[in-house]
Amino acid sequence: MTLNHQEIELIDSFEQIAVDIHPTAKEGSRAVAQEIATLIKTKEAAGETCVLGLATGSTPKYLYAELVRLHREEGLSFKNVVTFNLDEYYPIEPDALQSYNRFMKEQLFNHIDIPESNYFIPDGTLPREKMKAYAEEYERRIEAAGGVDLQVLGIGNNGHIGFNEPGAHVNSHTRLVTLDNVTRLANAYEFPNMSQVPRLAITMGIGTILKAKRILLMAWGTHKAKIVRRAVEGHSTDQVPASLLQQHPNCRFVIDEQAAQELTRFKEPWLTGDCEWTPGLRRKAVTGLAMKLDKPILMLTDKDYNENGLNDLIVQYGSAYELNIEEFNGIRDTITGWPGGKPGMPVPKHPERSEPATKRVMIFSPHPDDDIISMGGTFIRLHEQGHDVHVAYQTSGNIAVTDEFVLRYIDFAVGFEGMFDIDRSKSSQILDEAKAFLKIKKPSQKDTQEIRAIKGLIRRGEARATCRYVGIKEENIHFQNLPFYETGLVEKKPMGEEDIQLTVDLIRQVKPHQIFCAGDLADPHGTHKVCLDIIFAALERLKHEDFMKDCWVWLYKGAWQEWEIHEIEMAVPMSPDQVIQKRLGIFIHQSQKDVVPFQGTDAREFWQRAEDRNANTAELYDKLGLQKYAAMEAFVRYHFM
Repeated sequence: MTLNHQEIELIDSFEQIAVDIHPTAKEGSRAVAQEIATLIKTKEAAGETCVLGLATGSTPKYLYAELVRLHREEGLSFKNVVTFNLDEYYPIEPDALQSYNRFMKEQLFNHIDIPESNYFIPDGTLPREKMKAYAEEYERRIEAAGGVDLQVLGIGNNGHIGFNEPGAHVNSHTRLVTLDNVTRLANAYEFPNMSQVPRLAITMGIGTILKAKRILLMAWGTHKAKIVRRAVEGHSTDQVPASLLQQHPNCRFVIDEQAAQELTRFKEPWLTGDCEWTPGLRRKAVTGLAMKLDKPILMLTDKDYNENGLNDLIVQYGSAYELNIEEFNGIRDTITGWPGGKPGMPVPKHPERSEPATKRVMIFSPHPDDDIISMGGTFIRLHEQGHDVHVAYQTSGNIAVTDEFVLRYIDFAVGFEGMFDIDRSKSSQILDEAKAFLKIKKPSQKDTQEIRAIKGLIRRGEARATCRYVGIKEENIHFQNLPFYETGLVEKKPMGEEDIQLTVDLIRQVKPHQIFCAGDLADPHGTHKVCLDIIFAALERLKHEDFMKDCWVWLYKGAWQEWEIHEIEMAVPMSPDQVIQKRLGIFIHQSQKDVVPFQGTDAREFWQRAEDRNANTAELYDKLGLQKYAAMEAFVRYHFM
């Protein structure tokens, strides 16, 4: 995006903190890494120590990977660097899988030349009565080092920085704090179950953070977009701790385009200067205005457009009437009960082709339940309308099965053998060993290979049962078990050559006319994003093959978000009976029922999220003046050629 001086001034009137927007999280992380590298070298040349404040969590992972690369490949030395970490759970052992002490060593410190005596991470093992004195000493150490030269931050969904939750005072210092339940829910994926998520943490205070000479806050992904806007464009308030950074004279947010989507310059760019009225932006403006004024599109007037900064559109079209008609018809044409195209009835503006009448369809499901959760109504309808539907389960999903659920299955298997006097075998021995391990398993331990296999088998069985419920043939069910996922931990490997080749081979085998895959970049744990990148890499290799010329790719969203109304290119309506049919399909995944692993900040079960999301999409269409349905599943076409 190229901005002129007038547009920059208009943006500044909305944004109270400077914001750098990069196309991707990796590019943004590289920019931050370069600034840190320059600071380290400048300090080294002056014979000074460089003091960094560091963050943990998923946000800085790319940053630390780039700093490690700069050290290994470009000789960046960290010998003159002293670091202070923002926070740590309390109580927690330093070698626990969830410990930020362990995180920092695995992500950064073990791979660079920083002296062990030069990095400081809050201690989560001290007795509670000693924490106050320890926190005061942590503050003194920062001051003795000369203060933080550059502080790296992330931002929580409730606006927390460090573990400073809403309500934290602007002058607060390092201390023991109680974690907000929203934060505990967001971090629950790191622990075996919710009860083991710490309720306390030690954190630098907001006052401590604001003493840093320079602050860089990073945020990636659509799930951070709303809180980024509140922090950058809202009032400075302790209810959004990150907004207090507006008081710092040298603070900058570094975000990707996904996290920028709610900023006025993206959401309503016509308010920040001249803009190019593309078809997509025009639809965004019209639908946004209709929803803002709570009016159907066909009821919008010239006055409505003029009073909301959209006079340019009226000038182009001559009247609201002509503009409304065009956009109404465009949105109407996205609705179809025939997601594979209506055979024998070519419709010029139908989202899908009518030919071939019977299509080979490939649904890629990142986890073994995303197919039914995210597009279950469409999945069922494609099969019922005679298409040759294949499902590819990209990962085993074994991390999302609780230990308690495994024990339930083991008890059943052992009891089954005893009831029917079946000879004990090698499988019985494996089950006995697995049960014994789970009884003594510590939070800091990852599952054995056998237990991961059992958990994967549970999810595979549920996925097969879902396909039987829909009516999919056994030979059309494909379990890829992509290697990037199989670490035994929430932390996954980057996609590799084997992941891509497995996907290339499967697409080449099926030769689909349609591919459906998860475009849900809001997945807070990254699996959907890696799975999508693998598909994109496979499509890039296959795009010149003849069968790909007849292949269309549709993106669905997962459990966390839905496409914006102006983005939707195909909306598949569902009746009340079809909503129930989809719900029963989701219920087959019993290992994901009742207690939702990795639920983020949302306490609803997956079936509830899916129904609410689909109902909300239908309600938006209704409010815009279109047909009223019980629910809708939405898709956006991806053009890979």
